[in-house]
Amino acid sequence: MARIAGQIDERKSEAILDAASDLFAEKGAAASMDEIARRAGVSKQTLYNRYGSKVEIGRALAERRSDLITAPLRTGGHPQTVLTALAEAMLTKLCTADGRSSMRGVALMSPHAPDLADAVYHAGPGESLRRLALWLAEQDRAGRIRVPDPELAAEMFSGMTMGHGHLRGILGVDEPKAIDIPARARETAQRFLRAFAV
Repeated sequence: MARIAGQIDERKSEAILDAASDLFAEKGAAASMDEIARRAGVSKQTLYNRYGSKVEIGRALAERRSDLITAPLRTGGHPQTVLTALAEAMLTKLCTADGRSSMRGVALMSPHAPDLADAVYHAGPGESLRRLALWLAEQDRAGRIRVPDPELAAEMFSGMTMGHGHLRGILGVDEPKAIDIPARARETAQRFLRAFAV
Protein backbone atom coordinates (compact mmCIF):
# COMPACT_ATOMS: atom_id res chain seq x y z
CA MET A 1 0.00 0.00 0.00
CA ALA A 2 1.38 3.42 -0.96
CA ARG A 3 2.28 5.78 1.85
CA ILE A 4 0.69 9.18 2.15
CA ALA A 5 2.80 12.34 2.34
CA GLY A 6 4.59 12.65 5.64
CA GLN A 7 4.77 8.88 6.26
CA ILE A 8 8.05 8.30 4.42
CA ASP A 9 11.00 7.85 6.76
CA GLU A 10 13.63 10.18 5.30
CA ARG A 11 16.33 8.46 7.34
CA LYS A 12 15.83 5.36 5.19
CA SER A 13 16.21 7.41 2.02
CA GLU A 14 19.44 8.91 3.36
CA ALA A 15 20.69 5.46 4.38
CA ILE A 16 20.00 4.19 0.86
CA LEU A 17 21.86 7.10 -0.74
CA ASP A 18 24.80 6.73 1.65
CA ALA A 19 25.02 2.99 0.98
CA ALA A 20 24.77 3.52 -2.78
CA SER A 21 27.46 6.18 -2.71
CA ASP A 22 29.86 3.84 -0.90
CA LEU A 23 29.07 0.89 -3.17
CA PHE A 24 29.35 2.94 -6.37
CA ALA A 25 32.77 4.14 -5.19
CA GLU A 26 33.84 0.56 -4.44
CA LYS A 27 32.30 -1.32 -7.37
CA GLY A 28 31.09 1.19 -9.94
CA ALA A 29 28.13 -0.03 -12.00
CA ALA A 30 28.64 -3.58 -10.71
CA ALA A 31 27.00 -2.58 -7.41
CA SER A 32 23.60 -4.25 -7.34
CA MET A 33 20.30 -3.01 -5.98
CA ASP A 34 20.32 -6.01 -3.59
CA GLU A 35 23.69 -4.93 -2.19
CA ILE A 36 22.48 -1.36 -1.79
CA ALA A 37 19.40 -2.51 0.12
CA ARG A 38 21.48 -4.81 2.37
CA ARG A 39 24.06 -2.16 3.17
CA ALA A 40 21.37 0.43 3.85
CA GLY A 41 19.56 -1.98 6.16
CA VAL A 42 16.28 -1.74 4.24
CA SER A 43 14.14 -4.21 2.36
CA LYS A 44 14.29 -4.43 -1.42
CA GLN A 45 10.68 -3.26 -1.47
CA THR A 46 11.61 -0.11 0.48
CA LEU A 47 14.51 0.52 -1.89
CA TYR A 48 12.37 0.14 -5.01
CA ASN A 49 9.56 2.23 -3.52
CA ARG A 50 11.98 5.14 -3.21
CA TYR A 51 14.32 4.57 -6.16
CA GLY A 52 13.29 2.34 -9.03
CA SER A 53 16.78 1.92 -10.50
CA LYS A 54 20.46 2.67 -10.07
CA VAL A 55 19.97 5.57 -12.49
CA GLU A 56 17.41 7.12 -10.12
CA ILE A 57 19.76 6.58 -7.17
CA GLY A 58 22.67 8.15 -9.07
CA ARG A 59 20.52 11.13 -10.01
CA ALA A 60 19.38 11.59 -6.39
CA LEU A 61 22.98 11.39 -5.13
CA ALA A 62 24.09 13.98 -7.66
CA GLU A 63 21.16 16.29 -6.86
CA ARG A 64 21.93 16.08 -3.14
CA ARG A 65 25.57 17.00 -3.69
CA SER A 66 24.71 19.79 -6.14
CA ASP A 67 22.24 21.31 -3.67
CA LEU A 68 24.87 21.31 -0.93
CA ILE A 69 27.62 22.76 -3.10
CA THR A 70 25.52 25.51 -4.70
CA ALA A 71 23.78 26.62 -1.48
CA PRO A 72 25.92 29.83 -1.34
CA LEU A 73 24.40 30.96 -4.65
CA ARG A 74 21.04 31.27 -2.90
CA THR A 75 22.24 33.58 -0.11
CA GLY A 76 22.06 36.88 -1.97
CA GLY A 77 25.38 38.04 -0.53
CA HIS A 78 28.22 40.09 -2.00
CA PRO A 79 29.89 38.36 -5.00
CA GLN A 80 33.20 37.95 -3.13
CA THR A 81 31.45 36.29 -0.19
CA VAL A 82 29.26 34.06 -2.37
CA LEU A 83 32.08 32.88 -4.64
CA THR A 84 34.41 32.24 -1.70
CA ALA A 85 31.74 30.12 -0.01
CA LEU A 86 31.01 28.31 -3.29
CA ALA A 87 34.70 27.55 -3.88
CA GLU A 88 35.06 26.34 -0.30
CA ALA A 89 32.03 24.05 -0.72
CA MET A 90 33.43 22.67 -3.97
CA LEU A 91 36.82 21.98 -2.44
CA THR A 92 35.33 20.45 0.70
CA LYS A 93 32.80 18.24 -1.07
CA LEU A 94 34.83 17.26 -4.14
CA CYS A 95 38.53 17.39 -3.25
CA THR A 96 38.39 15.45 -0.01
CA ALA A 97 38.72 11.66 0.14
CA ASP A 98 34.94 11.12 -0.04
CA GLY A 99 34.52 13.43 -3.02
CA ARG A 100 37.39 11.85 -4.95
CA SER A 101 36.05 8.39 -4.17
CA SER A 102 32.57 9.31 -5.36
CA MET A 103 33.81 10.78 -8.65
CA ARG A 104 36.13 7.80 -9.16
CA GLY A 105 33.05 5.58 -8.84
CA VAL A 106 31.28 7.57 -11.58
CA ALA A 107 34.35 7.36 -13.80
CA LEU A 108 34.53 3.59 -13.27
CA MET A 109 30.89 3.06 -14.17
CA SER A 110 30.65 5.40 -17.17
CA PRO A 111 31.80 2.92 -19.86
CA HIS A 112 29.52 0.17 -18.50
CA ALA A 113 26.53 2.30 -17.51
CA PRO A 114 26.52 5.43 -19.69
CA ASP A 115 22.90 6.21 -18.77
CA LEU A 116 23.85 6.27 -15.09
CA ALA A 117 26.93 8.43 -15.72
CA ASP A 118 24.83 10.78 -17.85
CA ALA A 119 22.19 11.11 -15.12
CA VAL A 120 24.86 11.78 -12.48
CA TYR A 121 26.60 14.40 -14.60
CA HIS A 122 23.47 16.31 -15.58
CA ALA A 123 21.92 16.25 -12.09
CA GLY A 124 25.22 17.02 -10.35
CA PRO A 125 28.15 18.85 -11.95
CA GLY A 126 26.11 19.95 -14.97
CA GLU A 127 23.35 21.36 -12.76
CA SER A 128 25.90 23.10 -10.53
CA LEU A 129 27.45 24.77 -13.58
CA ARG A 130 24.00 25.82 -14.81
CA ARG A 131 23.17 27.38 -11.44
CA LEU A 132 26.49 29.21 -11.31
CA ALA A 133 26.01 30.49 -14.89
CA LEU A 134 22.55 31.82 -13.96
CA TRP A 135 23.97 33.52 -10.87
CA LEU A 136 26.79 35.07 -12.91
CA ALA A 137 24.27 36.35 -15.46
CA GLU A 138 22.29 37.97 -12.62
CA GLN A 139 25.44 39.63 -11.32
CA ASP A 140 26.18 40.92 -14.82
CA ARG A 141 22.66 42.36 -15.20
CA ALA A 142 23.02 44.04 -11.80
CA GLY A 143 26.30 45.64 -12.96
CA ARG A 144 28.39 44.03 -10.20
CA ILE A 145 30.67 42.18 -12.63
CA ARG A 146 31.01 42.00 -16.40
CA VAL A 147 30.38 38.43 -17.65
CA PRO A 148 29.74 38.29 -21.41
CA ASP A 149 29.53 34.46 -21.47
CA PRO A 150 28.22 33.14 -18.13
CA GLU A 151 28.42 29.47 -19.16
CA LEU A 152 32.09 29.74 -20.07
CA ALA A 153 32.82 31.81 -16.96
CA ALA A 154 31.14 29.15 -14.79
CA GLU A 155 33.43 26.49 -16.26
CA MET A 156 36.44 28.76 -15.71
CA PHE A 157 35.53 29.25 -12.06
CA SER A 158 35.11 25.52 -11.57
CA GLY A 159 38.47 24.81 -13.18
CA MET A 160 40.23 27.50 -11.15
CA THR A 161 38.76 26.12 -7.96
CA MET A 162 39.39 22.43 -8.52
CA GLY A 163 42.71 22.53 -10.32
CA HIS A 164 44.55 19.33 -11.17
CA GLY A 165 44.47 18.07 -7.59
CA HIS A 166 40.92 16.89 -8.18
CA LEU A 167 41.91 14.98 -11.34
CA ARG A 168 44.91 13.40 -9.62
CA GLY A 169 42.65 12.35 -6.78
CA ILE A 170 40.08 10.76 -9.09
CA LEU A 171 42.78 8.88 -10.97
CA GLY A 172 44.56 7.96 -7.75
CA VAL A 173 47.93 8.79 -9.30
CA ASP A 174 49.33 10.94 -6.49
CA GLU A 175 48.52 11.38 -2.85
CA PRO A 176 46.61 14.69 -2.79
CA LYS A 177 48.52 17.48 -1.09
CA ALA A 178 46.83 19.08 1.86
CA ILE A 179 45.58 22.53 0.94
CA ASP A 180 44.35 25.40 3.03
CA ILE A 181 40.78 25.27 1.72
CA PRO A 182 39.58 28.66 3.06
CA ALA A 183 42.70 30.42 1.71
CA ARG A 184 42.43 28.71 -1.68
CA ALA A 185 38.71 29.56 -1.89
CA ARG A 186 39.36 33.24 -1.07
CA GLU A 187 42.16 33.53 -3.61
CA THR A 188 40.13 31.83 -6.34
CA ALA A 189 37.18 34.18 -5.78
CA GLN A 190 39.43 37.26 -5.72
CA ARG A 191 41.24 36.35 -8.93
CA PHE A 192 38.03 35.39 -10.71
CA LEU A 193 36.31 38.65 -9.76
CA ARG A 194 39.37 40.63 -10.84
CA ALA A 195 39.18 39.01 -14.26
CA PHE A 196 35.50 39.99 -14.62
CA ALA A 197 35.62 43.38 -12.90
CA VAL A 198 33.40 46.12 -14.30
